[in-house]
Amino acid sequence: MSDATSILIVDDEGPARSRLREVLSDLAPQFPHRIVGEAANAPEALAQIESQRPQIVLMDVQMPGMTGIELARHISARAAEADQDDPKPMPLIIFVTAFDEFAVEAFEVNALDYLLKPVRAQRLLGALVRAQTLLPAEHLEAIDQLAKATNTRRRQLSVHERGRVILVPVEQVLYLKAELKYITVRTREREFLIEESLTSLEEEFSERFVRIHRNALVARPSIAGFERVTPTGEGEAGDPYWQVVLREVGEKLPVSRRQWSIVKGLVS
Repeated sequence: MSDATSILIVDDEGPARSRLREVLSDLAPQFPHRIVGEAANAPEALAQIESQRPQIVLMDVQMPGMTGIELARHISARAAEADQDDPKPMPLIIFVTAFDEFAVEAFEVNALDYLLKPVRAQRLLGALVRAQTLLPAEHLEAIDQLAKATNTRRRQLSVHERGRVILVPVEQVLYLKAELKYITVRTREREFLIEESLTSLEEEFSERFVRIHRNALVARPSIAGFERVTPTGEGEAGDPYWQVVLREVGEKLPVSRRQWSIVKGLVS
């Protein structure tokens, strides 16, 4: 089975996952494959994609907590930021759902196909064969196209921590700060670390976050005001500068000279 295509099944309904297993089993003589796992929700799916590295994901659209459309964005974000020493090729996504009204959104996030339940064996076989012809040569192109999809912004950031996936709602994030190869995600309660690009996060969430420094984005609703700092002591040599005063936490973040003209009008 070394040449068999690896598949992950993602659906919140157990009978639907079992049905896909049965159909895939019937297709095995025509399409050698191995099912590397199942997931009932987005955190489980992200964890298994990280550990199992499936080549194809068969995924439902309507799931509690996070839709399949948004999950596709998370898969893209992690794949697009993978470094060359630890590549994380994006699995090709085939949506399998009972709802036909999300087809346009699915293809906007570069889904390979959109199948309606109950899925027919030959229809699924056609999608799988097509996917196999794209592995692995067109993975990078698929990643690039999906990363540029802007109509389905994520509502949560996925944090991989101690073998589990934590979903952090974007509306709870106070600021994003680049430190070495990681981004610190600050909420009112605590900090998280993610491996994404600050630039790509700025592009995706430009309506909510504003850049205050080359290494920091701050959520507009989190800005309580600005405070001018005038160095006076021996250990504070340098020119005066402005810093952001954040709501709900006692932290203050410096504003660069370049960004001051942009952010100073955010608080009246």
